[in-house]
Amino acid sequence: MNTTASGFRRTSAWLALAGLLAFFLADISVTTRNPGMELARIGNGFLSPDFFSTEQLASALGYTLSFAIQGVALGFFCGFLLALLWQWRAIRAFSATIRAVHELFWGLLFLQVFGLSTLTGLLAIAIPYSGIFAKVFAEFFEEADRSPARALTRRSDAFSVFCYARLPLVWQHMKTYGAYRLECAIRASAILGFIGLPTIGFHLETAFRQGDYSTGAALLYIFLGLIFSLRWWLKPSLVPLWIVAALLWAPPQASYSTGALTRFFTEDIVPAPMRQHDWQWHQLGDWLMMLGREQILPGLGNTLILGMAALLLTGIIALTLFPLISSQFGSRFSRICGHTLLVVFRTLPEFLLAFVFVLLLGPSMLPGILALSLHTGAIVAHLSGRFTDSLTLRSDASHGLNRYAFEVLPRIYPNFLAFLLYRWEIIMRETAILGILGITTLGFYVDSAFSELRIDRALILIIAGVILNLLVDSLSRRLRRQLRLRSALADQA
Repeated sequence: MNTTASGFRRTSAWLALAGLLAFFLADISVTTRNPGMELARIGNGFLSPDFFSTEQLASALGYTLSFAIQGVALGFFCGFLLALLWQWRAIRAFSATIRAVHELFWGLLFLQVFGLSTLTGLLAIAIPYSGIFAKVFAEFFEEADRSPARALTRRSDAFSVFCYARLPLVWQHMKTYGAYRLECAIRASAILGFIGLPTIGFHLETAFRQGDYSTGAALLYIFLGLIFSLRWWLKPSLVPLWIVAALLWAPPQASYSTGALTRFFTEDIVPAPMRQHDWQWHQLGDWLMMLGREQILPGLGNTLILGMAALLLTGIIALTLFPLISSQFGSRFSRICGHTLLVVFRTLPEFLLAFVFVLLLGPSMLPGILALSLHTGAIVAHLSGRFTDSLTLRSDASHGLNRYAFEVLPRIYPNFLAFLLYRWEIIMRETAILGILGITTLGFYVDSAFSELRIDRALILIIAGVILNLLVDSLSRRLRRQLRLRSALADQA
């Protein structure tokens, strides 16, 4: 008999089986000689941070915030325009494509044209965020109550109906989501430093690679403080001021020549066989087959393996940690400690966590699995735990493990599964870029192609990653639809 509960069990079983298979196939070896000693050095650095050893720290913070604020502002505006045209399939496909490419990949692409410029930092964030905003805003409009619009007279023009009967219903949700996206953009802006842009991530990478963990810890504390203080300095009335300040600090500009730009579009991104005057289709086919055999298939396979293993561990971590912040368990003190732990892990970018784990464990898949699982598991645990606060249990409800297993978990499991399925596509998107750290996912081959100035290969590899992300997103949406799960995009994105 097909019931909703059986659908949940079947979907969970298949995801768990895929995750276990991925763990069996994954390379989770530890290749460093003495990870314990390195961990002790990192721990000592975090206990003795050096806040005065980094030169140009204020400049790095300024660029980090400027790229994030400008990128979100431009992405918000463009996403809003795209959402108004969401009924067009081409717009939906375009938005899905641009958001499927990670900010680091956009940054690497624009580096080839605009170099280490402020324009590169702006576009690397604004373009994928435009696609994300478009999707979320379109869903806001679709789910909004249409009765106010229907109540207006027939003589009301479409612009007036939109401004007075539709936009006001979603505007507060749009502002709240924009504030959340700024937090994400600050994390994205920071890791753009790993490809050379002058954000705080550049100094973080330098400090950790040199073993200067006291400086690295200080930079990390400053970064966390920047994120945690958002609620105090990001006031709606101050947003225009921050945008103006960001533009004055890092105006979007770049030094480039028309010839270089022309060469990029007419030569650099054109597949190598097609640059020959007498090229033939079979040469292009042979080139694509070679690229697929040597890089695309291994890269996609490892990306899928790492992503599925991380998804399984994410679910386990979330189910383990959500009671830490739930009002149904523990004390006020334990919830404060749990909330602090989850906030720290969900604030730290996956890429940065993976970078630290690579230093500790070596460039196997294990650092990527741990980083993705800790970050995403903290997010899902936070959302699930917060949902439990709305539950009303009987006065004679059991306590301890029985309360968890028989009272709370069955009631929140549909929401937990929705959160997990929604984060699946994001996990796969983040998995691809971990290759830049030496983990052999798709990003490893993309980064190698850029290093060798083979932009045509890099573009094909990025397109392959986009296709994988779109397939995973489509499967995730299909499963959520079949299970009648709402993903609450504004909270989960």
